[in-house]
Amino acid sequence: MSATMFYSAVGPDLTLYEMNVNELTLTRRNTVSVPANIQYAWPAPSGKYLYVVSSNRRPGFDGDKNFANAFRIDPATGALAPHGEPQSLPSRAVHASVDMAGEYLLTAYNEPSLLTVHRINRDGTLGGPVEQPGSVDTGKYAHQIRATPDGRQVIMVTRGNNAPEDKVMNPGSLKVYDFKAGVLSNVAAIQPGDGMRFGPRHLDFHPTQPWVYVSIESQNKLFVYRRDAATGLAREPAFTKDTLFDPGARGPRQHAGAIHVHPNGRFVYLTNRDSGTVDFEGRKISGGGQNNVAVFSIDLATGEPTLIQNADAHAIELRTFSVDPSGRMLVAASIRAVPVRDGSTIKTVPAGLSVFRIGDDGKLTFVRKIDVDVGASTQWWSGMVAVA
Repeated sequence: MSATMFYSAVGPDLTLYEMNVNELTLTRRNTVSVPANIQYAWPAPSGKYLYVVSSNRRPGFDGDKNFANAFRIDPATGALAPHGEPQSLPSRAVHASVDMAGEYLLTAYNEPSLLTVHRINRDGTLGGPVEQPGSVDTGKYAHQIRATPDGRQVIMVTRGNNAPEDKVMNPGSLKVYDFKAGVLSNVAAIQPGDGMRFGPRHLDFHPTQPWVYVSIESQNKLFVYRRDAATGLAREPAFTKDTLFDPGARGPRQHAGAIHVHPNGRFVYLTNRDSGTVDFEGRKISGGGQNNVAVFSIDLATGEPTLIQNADAHAIELRTFSVDPSGRMLVAASIRAVPVRDGSTIKTVPAGLSVFRIGDDGKLTFVRKIDVDVGASTQWWSGMVAVA
């Protein structure tokens, strides 16, 4: 019988929390560290290994430590132990994932926008990179890379830079590749028009239907695409929805965030996050905006999503979140402590883990927030792993 564990990364430290889905609790257990700040992590399909990418590079600062590490997961406790030698990466990775066969680690990098594919050995350790043809189209500002459920294609989400506050404007796109023996070949670039008003961040696949749900960061939208045999994805979205309960009530830096489809395929969840600031009493404080989890019901005949709730997370800037495999518990992680206005004074909202109960109707009930002291670091990644 498998158990589900929750992991949270603060700087270079990766902490294990034991989960109790019935009680909706997280209990902190132990921590392992890597040489640089953790950017993302992804489990092997078997639940036996966890792959972690890290970098000491951050916006405005160059870095010289970029790694992919494999960890073995203790099946009884969820504790992590280093597994094999780390692999050096060419730059700061922003996302990594594993194909459904557990044979390759796919990694996306934002600046410059590029990708790598590493072999995963039969014992779960990381092997070397697979050489890719020089013609692979990697777009502008990659932000996520996922293999399709059938393993035949890979989609890389390239966000571009087209939000109002971006100084340099670049198009966004969904890059679709054929995938065979670790080698990628261009299939299509999916985007409306020239991609200059299209800032996709993450996507997720419906568990049983050919529907792909994409969070559009810069425009606070949810797009739904159908899988297409010729181009991987249909050229045009089947549905386009707002993610904000009031699209006119935007914060100074309002964006859509991570996205996950419920295991039963009846709901899709997406975060709204605002990281903007305003001046108050000589200090930079939160500019407000919407920081919540948007809940959509899915029409099982058409795939159309309908917004049914925006659940307040009692936290600011939710970068990552997870839904447990039974579909009863959702945990969202906020990245840093943020000063906010409280009447005529200023208070601080800590970084933390916001825990929700998922109802049979898909709606969320806020249960508790577990404050996390991140110090000068950030809680950059969090996730659940079904441990075998």
